[in-house]
Amino acid sequence: MPTHAPLVLIGIGDSAAYRKDVLASIAAKHPVVAVEASVPAWARPYLTRIITADLSDTAAVMTAVSRYAIDHPVGGVLAYMEHHVQTAALIAQHLDLPHSSPQSMAACRDKALSRRLMAEQQVPSARSMQASSPESAAAFADLLGYPVIVKPRSQAGSAGVVRADSAAAVREAFEDTSHASVMNLHRYGPAGVLIEEYLQGPEISVETAVLGAGRVRLLAVTRKLPAPANTTQEYGHLVDARDPLLHDPALLKVIEDAVAAHDITLGVLCIEVKLTPTGPRIVEVNGRLGGDLLPVLVRRALGIELAQIAADLATGAPPRLQPVLQRAAAIAFAYPDRSGTLQQLAVRPGHEQLQGLERMVLTHTAGAPVSAPPHATLADRLAHWIVLGSGPDECRSRLAQAADLLDVQITRPAYTPACTA
Repeated sequence: MPTHAPLVLIGIGDSAAYRKDVLASIAAKHPVVAVEASVPAWARPYLTRIITADLSDTAAVMTAVSRYAIDHPVGGVLAYMEHHVQTAALIAQHLDLPHSSPQSMAACRDKALSRRLMAEQQVPSARSMQASSPESAAAFADLLGYPVIVKPRSQAGSAGVVRADSAAAVREAFEDTSHASVMNLHRYGPAGVLIEEYLQGPEISVETAVLGAGRVRLLAVTRKLPAPANTTQEYGHLVDARDPLLHDPALLKVIEDAVAAHDITLGVLCIEVKLTPTGPRIVEVNGRLGGDLLPVLVRRALGIELAQIAADLATGAPPRLQPVLQRAAAIAFAYPDRSGTLQQLAVRPGHEQLQGLERMVLTHTAGAPVSAPPHATLADRLAHWIVLGSGPDECRSRLAQAADLLDVQITRPAYTPACTA
């Protein structure tokens, strides 16, 4: 049962498949007061109260929460969605509650500002420039050398992120990236297109707790599973409680330096890193919990509750950081192999007997138009499944066995997604 002061949560999200675990984890320890325009039915059992507000209107959210706080105790303010981290910081600052500064969260939301701050502090990152036109984008790409990454200034979930291997590809990608959006994030951050140096090497994310100024703890390392060539979508993640990178001094140093460059003093972060031949380099600093059910993987592999740690820090409660498990957990995502209309999506008999399968979730229904990579977004994912194992090899084997149980049929004609909804 919840034992701490009420937590005001800015934003719930629509997807039970991806949000329910985090909300349930927080509500198990803290009473939750949600701020949302409309709360989905699945979320209501985890909430003690709802404050109705248009989350795209920061002033309206501030006013609504401030009015609520006049007559009700508020222990802390938190956002687990990318959209609302700056709003949560502004409200926590206004109510004199634990928080990182709104400026630090704004830097996490603005990839151009983030790159500039890291460059100024000499944090290993990627060379980057904001392009104002396809021509300027191609000119900067020529200077960097190919391949390059073309990405939106303030999106998430790999929306609009394109690898380009020529000037022509950069110009084409610029137009697509300019209009790319996922989960309506275009309403919550600055517009613009960045051209960035392509960083060679495997990519990881580091689930990081910031306990105060200069106090950084690496909680878990998430290895991204291989994806098809020339795609930027996430195809899966693996967390191993015994990952040697948890004790790697070079990785800790670059994480500490990135946190300091953004002046982040409190919270749980998901920091993406490329392990390049010259050492770890920062891809992005996310001022929130990792998505793609990473908190579930960390809980299953290490017994660490990332969502509760974030809520504890937001309310001033002492968090539990020590792992209590020593195993591995992994998730994989199924994307369409072609663009068209989904005719059938089912799980073949036998998945109940698959050892180590924690869940298998279908996230589309027959009749839906779907788009295959490289044009796919998070909305095109057909299914995901989580497996547990004694180590990474066992998890990879079980992921592959689960993938074989999917029955997917897609018919043409091709579908072109509208990414600007």
